[in-house]
Amino acid sequence: MTAASLNISLSRDARPILISASFILVILIAGTFYTLSRLGTAPLLSPTYLLQQLQIGSFLGIVAAGMMIVILISQIDLSVPWTLTAAAMMATAVGGPWALPVGLGVGLLVGLVNGIGVAYLRIPSMIFTLGVNAVMRGLMVAHTGGFAPQTAATDLMRWLAADHSFGIPNALFVWLAVSALVALILRRMALGRYIYAIGNKEAAAYLAGVNTRGVIITCFVLCGIAAGLAGVLLAGYSTKAYQGMGDAYLLPSIAAVVIGGTNILGGRGRYLGTLVGVILIVLLNSVLSIMEMPEAGRQVIYGSVIILMLLVYGRGEKVTS
Repeated sequence: MTAASLNISLSRDARPILISASFILVILIAGTFYTLSRLGTAPLLSPTYLLQQLQIGSFLGIVAAGMMIVILISQIDLSVPWTLTAAAMMATAVGGPWALPVGLGVGLLVGLVNGIGVAYLRIPSMIFTLGVNAVMRGLMVAHTGGFAPQTAATDLMRWLAADHSFGIPNALFVWLAVSALVALILRRMALGRYIYAIGNKEAAAYLAGVNTRGVIITCFVLCGIAAGLAGVLLAGYSTKAYQGMGDAYLLPSIAAVVIGGTNILGGRGRYLGTLVGVILIVLLNSVLSIMEMPEAGRQVIYGSVIILMLLVYGRGEKVTS
């Protein structure tokens, strides 16, 4: 690779991150002016308020980390909402020391089913995972009888999601650990190289000796575990599980990944971009909440952002990272 091509590659990867960072500054400035003019205060500049928003955003960040891994192999996981919800419900139902393992186990099992369906049955991931999402919803409605679960989060779940250590929310430490693991996989491990190779051209990766089916299953399993972990944490933050608690995380997680510059067609993307995309979504959501924007309006904005970023990034040539 020549110096010129290296510079082009670096600029291609860095451009969406710089654009997203610029939008974060715009949101902070615009939100500050709005709150000063309407409320007379500037909560967006308060470290306490920002930490609180990042604590809430850590659940989205964990979901987005798993979603990015699946998108990098040119797939999608639409079962995230009820994987998250099912993990939270089962964790709170079991309780005790088994709550966290059961929640993660639910995510692992759903991810395994998704991976087998896509890798071996060759069913398009958009269709298969949407069907799995519907199945999980039905199972949870049957489990609860259609009523709100009468169970509570364990002390460990509440400590991980709602408590603080050294003045920093513990949920941020969990998000940091997940981020470090994902970055390690994508940048330092053979699995990461296989993920980018499959995202660029699955057939070529197979001919090169990559166990493509195994990698695809692994990616869906990681995404499922991430959704399960987010569900356990969200239940701990809310002190209980409730139906539909994962519905608000599907579009924002995809939006965060795409905003960060990950190619929706797979094969290209940096985890740093996803981190920046999550922060942008969190701050945007915060400003919209201050402006009392209804949920319907927020979904329209998220969808519009995804479409816009697809037009900007989604038609570029896929290259390895």
